[in-house]
Amino acid sequence: MSARGSRAAAAMSPGRSAGRLADEVYDTLLGQLMSLRIEPESRVTIDVLARELGVSQTPIRDALNRMEAEGLVVRVPHAGYRIPPQITRRRFEDMLEVRLLLEPAAARRSAERASPEQVAGLRRMLREMAELEGSKGVMAYGAFGLRDAAFHDLVALSADNQVIRETLARLHSHVHLFRLHRDAQVTHLAMAEHEQVVAAIAARDPDAAAYAMRRHILRSGDRFRRVFDEIEAAHAAAVKA
Repeated sequence: MSARGSRAAAAMSPGRSAGRLADEVYDTLLGQLMSLRIEPESRVTIDVLARELGVSQTPIRDALNRMEAEGLVVRVPHAGYRIPPQITRRRFEDMLEVRLLLEPAAARRSAERASPEQVAGLRRMLREMAELEGSKGVMAYGAFGLRDAAFHDLVALSADNQVIRETLARLHSHVHLFRLHRDAQVTHLAMAEHEQVVAAIAARDPDAAAYAMRRHILRSGDRFRRVFDEIEAAHAAAVKA
């Protein structure tokens, strides 16, 4: 078993129900996907993953079926699964448009509807992200990305609109964006913007919450557009060489 697989297998909890074990496998694979331990366009197979994680094929199959339904892996007939390529600029712009329509509205509703426990949960998530902010390495960056996704999901949950929450979850925008590029500056800037969103929600200021979320998404969009510019420039230079 690889070192990566050994560490992941150690995290698998013995004695869990089949459903719970499949959830743990899903979380492990998602973390590896986010941290680029599983690279874009690479092939993954059930038997190899089962050996690496030290579990039977059933929870692996269940987790991969879930990831396939969410567009995070692609089934290849008679050859297992393949990790999709990195997100395209067109897909990124489409996702950004949807987020700008839904997430400011979710933040506004959160300021109106969030319970004190939910506000406390948002603050707790910020503390967890702050602990990871100064960490280095792909795994730390992937862990930050997963919490970034969880933070936005908590905002949608506290908005008490299940349709908005489900729609945003299906985008998996944070998974795709954090796979695209690793940059400590991204985490630092995102933290400050998240704090402004939570402050407005805690103050029960719907307009400020919607504004803070919209500004965060726009600024995040600008940061990742620069990544696409760099990728396209490198590709153009390679073609000319």
